[in-house]
Amino acid sequence: MSDDYYEILGVQRGASDADIKKAYRRLAMKYHPDRSDGKPEDEENFKQISEAYAVLSDSEKRSVYDQYGKDGIKGQFGQGGFSFDSRNFEDLFGGFDDVFQNIFGGRTRRRGSMGEPGDDLQYDLAISLEQAARGDTVEIDVNAMRHCDTCKGTGAKEGSSPTTCPGCGGSGQQAIDRGFLRVATTCTRCQGEGQIIDKPCNVCDGRARVPKRKSLSVTVPAGIDDGMRLKLRGEGGDGLRGGPTGDLYIEFSLKRHHIFEREGPNLYCQVPISFTQAAMGTDLEVPSLDGKLRIKVPEGTQSGRDFRLRGKGMPPLRQHERNGDLICRVIVETPRHLTSEQRDMLTAFQASLDKEPKKHSPNNESWFEKIKGYFNGDAA
Repeated sequence: MSDDYYEILGVQRGASDADIKKAYRRLAMKYHPDRSDGKPEDEENFKQISEAYAVLSDSEKRSVYDQYGKDGIKGQFGQGGFSFDSRNFEDLFGGFDDVFQNIFGGRTRRRGSMGEPGDDLQYDLAISLEQAARGDTVEIDVNAMRHCDTCKGTGAKEGSSPTTCPGCGGSGQQAIDRGFLRVATTCTRCQGEGQIIDKPCNVCDGRARVPKRKSLSVTVPAGIDDGMRLKLRGEGGDGLRGGPTGDLYIEFSLKRHHIFEREGPNLYCQVPISFTQAAMGTDLEVPSLDGKLRIKVPEGTQSGRDFRLRGKGMPPLRQHERNGDLICRVIVETPRHLTSEQRDMLTAFQASLDKEPKKHSPNNESWFEKIKGYFNGDAA
């Protein structure tokens, strides 16, 4: 056998946990010492299969193996190797879990007659604020397990077809007597598939599915927000033996915008203005998703004041809701790197303000009065 764990089990490197387990079950049944003819090579093959499954079925070990190979596994998890006994074999292939589920009314998954559903998938889609506001159509490529074109999803070689398992009649389960109980367990002949493939497809090796990339057009709804999900039915992985196709979930994330910040339906932006504009008042041109707008800044405006433009935020995701608002916060910028002439002018200006402080700077005057009272012991 190959030295690569994925090749030993006959799966792709991106194989799902279910595919790895399925491949192991098939090979373990073939090479298990209790079922083989006692050939030394079968026992050695079984050990390699068990070793590969012990690593690839453990997410932590699999991650280390993908990065560093067998040396990484030995270095991180020791030299003790891997063990396998009949209890592990029974747990993996049905056994007592099936017994207790049937005794107490649990529902087992009958893959044979009902088919196996395809995997649900998730795709993370980053969009701009403008796309979220106006809606858009985005082309994406999605990787999934799809039906093999060569065998048309049967898993059988061209010119042949799967046969119904004689051990379970296609149900994927067998009735076993446990003392006075008669219970159903996974069929050991077909491993719960309900069918046997004598001549597996050369392309998919009897798995009926292969990894494929599919292009899709995703409609971005206007008003979509960060973290929301869109479900596309039937765009996931293909099912087996007539099982339903899985679904695809699109999870949206908003890219950072260079002007606006979004909070729910509302948009926020900061608008810098000069000291003179704040003191004397002005008309300002501000950006919005619909183009340029104007706001009137009254004289004496303080830094941090918000101006709300109703209905100029994000559109509603639901028709009965209204548009959000655009909140523009003015930030008064203090001039820097003053010339001597400018300093003299500001000094004279401040002197004129000091003549009537309560009139020109009521908040400043009130604050200083509080400070005086605090140091004089008037504060509570």
